Amino acid sequence: MPAFTINSEESLQRTIGELRSLWNQHKFLRLSVKTGKDRSLDFNALSHCWYDQLSRELSQATALDWKNYCKLHFGIGILKAEDAQFREFYDNSIKSHLSYEQKFQAMTYLPVSSLMTNAQFKQYCELMQAHFAEHGVLLEFPKEEK
Repeated sequence: MPAFTINSEESLQRTIGELRSLWNQHKFLRLSVKTGKDRSLDFNALSHCWYDQLSRELSQATALDWKNYCKLHFGIGILKAEDAQFREFYDNSIKSHLSYEQKFQAMTYLPVSSLMTNAQFKQYCELMQAHFAEHGVLLEFPKEEK
């Protein structure tokens, strides 16, 4: 499924042309529009620092394992709550067909946090903070510089 980013008059016109071509070819299109910019690289890097921190402080798992855990336990719920297409895909393809271990491994390949808006990703990070604080690990947002 093609994805389009429209951030200029030129990219708008190019997208309209591509959509027109797809319409002529298929006579059926389903579009999902997200507004606003993607998360910043700094925000994205924060979660990877946290996965590394978890692997050091809770050494029974690697950073990738913690990433998969967080995606499965926190991210999936956020996306399912706010994205009907994702909910339908996950429930029909993953939830009802895979064991917990298989779902956990699928998180290595399934985009979750990268599909989130800034607000969703902030919620994801806050859920991580609350959960791991109960296990003695403090995950902190960097102090904002003035």
